[in-house]
Formats: sequence, C-alpha cells, structure tokens
Amino acid sequence: MTSTPRTKADDVHQRQLSRDGITLHYRVCGAGPSVVLIPSLGRGTEDFDPLLPPLLQAGLRLILPEPRGIGGSSPLRDGETLHQMAADVAAIIAAEAAGPAVLVGHAAGNWVARVLAHDRPDLTRAVALVAAIVTNVVPEGVKTSISASFDMALPDEERLGHLRAVYFAAASDASVWLDGWWPEVSAAQREAARLTRDQDWIRVADRFETLYVGAAEDVISPPPDLDVLRDKIGPKADCVVIPGAGHALLPEQPEAVAQALADWVGGLPG
Repeated sequence: MTSTPRTKADDVHQRQLSRDGITLHYRVCGAGPSVVLIPSLGRGTEDFDPLLPPLLQAGLRLILPEPRGIGGSSPLRDGETLHQMAADVAAIIAAEAAGPAVLVGHAAGNWVARVLAHDRPDLTRAVALVAAIVTNVVPEGVKTSISASFDMALPDEERLGHLRAVYFAAASDASVWLDGWWPEVSAAQREAARLTRDQDWIRVADRFETLYVGAAEDVISPPPDLDVLRDKIGPKADCVVIPGAGHALLPEQPEAVAQALADWVGGLPG
C-alpha cells in the first residue's frame, strides 16, 4: 500500500440504478482498479466500512452494491436465484464502466461473486473469497448459533453469546455485530441459493485468479489447506490466513484484510 491517501473514506457517492422493474442502491468511492465488495448473508455493505480507508489509500476504486432488500434496493422476488443476484451486481459494474473488476465476496457473498464470474466473465478480472465456506460442512451446533444471530426477539446478551461462539475470535468484541442483521433478507438469499440448481460456477479458480482470505479462528469456515482449496475450486486459487479473527473478520482485522487484498490486486496480471 502507498502511504499517501488518494481519496478520503467520506468521499463516498450514493447512487441508484433501475433495471427490470427493480431499484438497486450502491456506493462508489476512490479511483484506480475497480474492486466490488459483496457482503455476507443478510448483512449490508456497511460491514466493509472499516476497510474503506486503507483500500482507498491503496489507490483502488471501490463499488459497494447494497443487497436486495437492504438500503433501498428492491427485495428479491419469488423464484429468483443467485444468478439474478449476480445480474444486479453486473448491471452496476456495467453502469459504472468498471469492468473487468475484482469481485470480493465476504462469507455467503462469495456465492454471488462466483456466480457473477461464471455468468459475466467479461466483467470479471479476479475473485476474492473472504471467510467463505468452500470446502467444509458447517456443524449443526454452529448452524444453531448462526440462526440465533438473526433472531432479533432474543435478548441482546443471548445473541451476543451466539455471536461470540461462531463469528468472532476469542479476543474480539462481538458486540459490534449486534446490529446490522436483516432476517427477511437472509431468508430470501437462502432461498435464492436453494433454487440455484447448477454448480458450474463453483470452480471459479479454473479460469480466474482467486484469493481465499481466511480467518485463523473461524469455526464456521476454517481456512482450508491450499491443496484442498485448489482441488475444490481450481488451480488458480491462493490463500492467506489472517490471525486474531473469526468468521466476521472484517470488523476484527480490517487493516490486515485490506492489506492482503491490496497486495494481491496489485500483483494481478494485466
């Protein structure tokens, strides 16, 4: 990363796009190679806010599409799949003349990133999967805590216990994620994933340079061995593991995650 900031994090522009009867809200900031930041299941792009200053300082142009049902973006419609979610992001990239872009998907956001890379290779430069489930099966007990995190009827202290158990490293402050959950959006996104029958998009690293950014204390998706990762998603995959972080990762180690992404983007061919 450079030491001279090119754009301040408060120079973020709110934009809106209409397509096929739906409205999409997104944010844009910075100048340089385009990087699209796609948030996790039932969460909005504010999760990436701690990363914006260091990524902007690295000289990157950041695009943050707000998921359907969040921040003014129209809700997902019945029967829509991950392909429609990816098409939303594709429309934003095209509107901003930002392709080919680096696609960064946090946790379940990696589904959208990989589907978009498959469906619109012309808009894709490379893909980063951040704390993504790609090689493991989530244990039932962990699934219970994930579901409880979305249950806003539970007392904060009980939800906090679930957040600590599955999302955060032992030394992290899990209370920063008490807010920001969208249960209806999560349910719609899960249904969209269930309705996505094809799996041609899974092996994203057969075609694109792909970085897996893992969290050392992630109990939802422990960082895979590189050989296992490449066997699952393709030979162009690489991996970096961030210490002192769990599945949430972004609020825990924003500087380290930003450094890993910026260094990788800076080393991409072309």
